[in-house]
Amino acid sequence: MEIIRIAILGIAGFLLAVMVRDVRPEYAVYISLGTVLCIMLLSVERLKYLLEMLRDLESYLPIDTAYLHSLLKMIGITYVGQFSAGLCKDAGYSAIAGQIEIFSRLSVLVLSMPILLALMETIRSFLS
Repeated sequence: MEIIRIAILGIAGFLLAVMVRDVRPEYAVYISLGTVLCIMLLSVERLKYLLEMLRDLESYLPIDTAYLHSLLKMIGITYVGQFSAGLCKDAGYSAIAGQIEIFSRLSVLVLSMPILLALMETIRSFLS
């Protein structure tokens, strides 16, 4: 039921920013930023739980920890990229937001290449 709290916080921040935008447009950006930061701080609790579960998974399965660390980095890159691009779009800087999104996608792609190569090596060893 925490999603309801997050949704209400987001809607309240949005409505407040819309009301203030007509009077002081620069304050609307600050209200949006504050709302997003509050939601992000509440999301950190979910990320902590996810990290704990991944650590438990590492202890149960003989998985190379580099793969799980790469997965966590990808999640972090995606989250930070989406967060910052959303803020830029909200402030009216769509071009910058687009560049942030492209860079974060490329970063995830670069980070996933060693995993893809290991997968290809495993497939090749099964076929040989």
